[in-house]
Amino acid sequence: MSRPITYSLLVIVMILWGLNVVAVKFLVEHVPPIAMQSMRIFIAGMAAIIVLYFLRDLRKLTKQEWAYITFAALLGQLGHHALLAVGIMETTASNASLILGLIPLTTVILTMIFFKERLTWLRSLGITLGFVGVTIVVVQGNGSVAGISRGDLFVFISMVLQALSFIVIKKVTATLSSKQMTAVILLLGSLFLFSASLLFEPQGYSQLQEGTAFVWSIIVISAVLATGLGHIFYNAAIQEIGAGQTAIFNNLVPFFSLIGAFFFLGEQILFTQVIGFILIVTGVILGTGYMDMKRKDRQGNKKLQETKKHHSA
Repeated sequence: MSRPITYSLLVIVMILWGLNVVAVKFLVEHVPPIAMQSMRIFIAGMAAIIVLYFLRDLRKLTKQEWAYITFAALLGQLGHHALLAVGIMETTASNASLILGLIPLTTVILTMIFFKERLTWLRSLGITLGFVGVTIVVVQGNGSVAGISRGDLFVFISMVLQALSFIVIKKVTATLSSKQMTAVILLLGSLFLFSASLLFEPQGYSQLQEGTAFVWSIIVISAVLATGLGHIFYNAAIQEIGAGQTAIFNNLVPFFSLIGAFFFLGEQILFTQVIGFILIVTGVILGTGYMDMKRKDRQGNKKLQETKKHHSA
């Protein structure tokens, strides 16, 4: 793929992911949350497996790969999606999307802890700004402990679990195609969510079957486009333009969620959310090392030009 096509696909994926938060908020108000997430993730996994079958990008996994994938599925599918669905029932889609916007920064922090990556002053500033932004969003004096709702807390924990799963996934993708890894994690995660639903929602699947045609259409569209194909395109973009540039596009997700929540759910866009959004986006750009990378590129190009001038002289 050419870079313009890759960038266009990434913007489409960010729109889908932003609206997906809105879709999940809508769905949990009509069907049991964990059962819904189980079905949605299962459909996404099947869609991804079918695509990869025709792309001939499937192979048998080793025992070590299965171990990593199982752990990643427990964190990123069972933990993340279950807590997100339960949490978003008690908060707004806008707040949830802004909290989830911290995933890149949290992943960076965990990478520094587990892989001893260097912490520059720009990254430190970015991490601080990002978490200050989320603090402004969730602390709104709503009468709960410390002004933070239980829903916001659950979404925050789900965000941390997703970031932890990315650390595990980094180990898997050293030997396994990121596309196959995504598909297998989705399918395995849906089984974990299915088990959790049977435990916590005994009537969950019978209630899910009673969902309207519109509810089921949202589940399928969310699963196939946003979760299944969205992750395949995103992983393809990482291979095309690199993880650093791809991660910057994640800043568009909260923006499209805020807009979607306003138009489709009737949620107000609060001044605190706008301030939080600006701080989070700034924090992600600085904290993920994007600005450090650009500065090194400029310094390298400057040295190269000076060397060429020296030789030409």
